[in-house]
Amino acid sequence: MAEKEQIFSSSIKHVGNFDFKDFYQFCYDWITEQIGMSNLAEKEYNEKISGDAKDLDILWEGSIKLSDYFKFGMKVTFKILGMKKVEVEQGGVKKTMNNGLLKMTVKGTLIRDYEGKFESGPRLKFLRSIYEKWVIPSRVEQMEDIVAENCDEFISQAKAFLDLEGRK
Repeated sequence: MAEKEQIFSSSIKHVGNFDFKDFYQFCYDWITEQIGMSNLAEKEYNEKISGDAKDLDILWEGSIKLSDYFKFGMKVTFKILGMKKVEVEQGGVKKTMNNGLLKMTVKGTLIRDYEGKFESGPRLKFLRSIYEKWVIPSRVEQMEDIVAENCDEFISQAKAFLDLEGRK
């Protein structure tokens, strides 16, 4: 069994106007194009409508191979509460946007020995711990940095997108 270690966990919260469709597309495009996570999938989508407001719970999961031994896993959850359609004026033109509370959480995981090459016996499991601790500790650190940097940059970009959209 592959060993998973959560390296990064952070969230952003936005209250106000935003275009959820554009934000959703921006996030998906950024992860698939900038990180290269082509297998990003929507694992969960729950929608609850009450009156003219909508609550959404969305979960994305994906991973990307970093080497023959390491994989980068990512989970993104969106929680939107009280989302309503509103009309706003931008430069004299009316535009339909959304208003509500949006919370997005990102978790980055480093998956080691994802093919289970060291899982065929207790001797190999022991060798794996020696391999990671004494042979490739700097490589493990480098992979952890890649996971943390990608997740942190994604959170920063998403936050900047929401800040820009909210000001329009």
